[in-house]
Amino acid sequence: MIRVIAMAALAMIAPMSDAAAQGREVLGNGRIVNNDLYGDASDRWQTGSVAGSHVVGYGWTGMLPDRPFDILEYRIGGQVVTPANLRTPDPTDRPYAGVWTLGAHTHFQRGMVEMAMGADLAIVGQQTGLSDLQTALHDGLGVTAASKQVTDNQVGDGFYPTLVTEAATTIPLGGQAVVRPFVEGRWGLETLARVGADVTIGGVGQGELLVRDAITGQRYRTVTQPIQGFSYVLGGDFAYVDSSELLPANKVTATDTRTRLRAGVHWQGERNTVFYGVTYLSKEFEAQPKGQVVGSVRMKLDF
Repeated sequence: MIRVIAMAALAMIAPMSDAAAQGREVLGNGRIVNNDLYGDASDRWQTGSVAGSHVVGYGWTGMLPDRPFDILEYRIGGQVVTPANLRTPDPTDRPYAGVWTLGAHTHFQRGMVEMAMGADLAIVGQQTGLSDLQTALHDGLGVTAASKQVTDNQVGDGFYPTLVTEAATTIPLGGQAVVRPFVEGRWGLETLARVGADVTIGGVGQGELLVRDAITGQRYRTVTQPIQGFSYVLGGDFAYVDSSELLPANKVTATDTRTRLRAGVHWQGERNTVFYGVTYLSKEFEAQPKGQVVGSVRMKLDF
């Protein structure tokens, strides 16, 4: 597992070094942690994920540049999905899957349209070591860990190049409120088309670069401004799903559509920042009895 991640990381170091050589500077970093436990206090399906971003560019003016590749975002993520019962799962439930993703994306603007485009390499299966890591964490915390029956029947090892593109526009609503409708396409690990919108009320996050978390759709801050106070966010989207490597057809039947509804609050003080959000995720496979609610957290504390 370490060898796989190291090889993928080396593939990203070259463009990062090239970016530095071309005079780019570090503009910011962002991260978000999602967990079913601090959503609806359960531990199943989209049970946990983390995403982190490192952004470099030629400076930040509060607006996106009009050329692609002037801003580059290097992204890493980890994701664990599980059946509802970690000991003796229902045979109709989804299989366990662990996923690492490594990618590079660019953000730019053409007229009123804000664009995000990039590619990720998704590394899936037992080779990721995520099932071993989750088992060790659960054992250490004294909570139920996945049985050998579950981990031995997880989604098989694979490598899936994934293309991601998003187009959006920000529309002022008056005061410090904006609405941002968007469309998104994904091809690879999961192939789908999505349409939705996000509303932000408040100054925190305005004039910043926020990037979208793949699991919840929550947008997390990467290039930030020193604006203190609160911002409240609401959003939702609807997706048509063509295929998913995490829902193998020989085990489960994926739903044709997905819906996400989310809300959250950003707070920024003089030195510290906190984000907490909740997201409702509709069923992802036909035998799933209901949707779920996951929580999202991002904290930067400087004591």
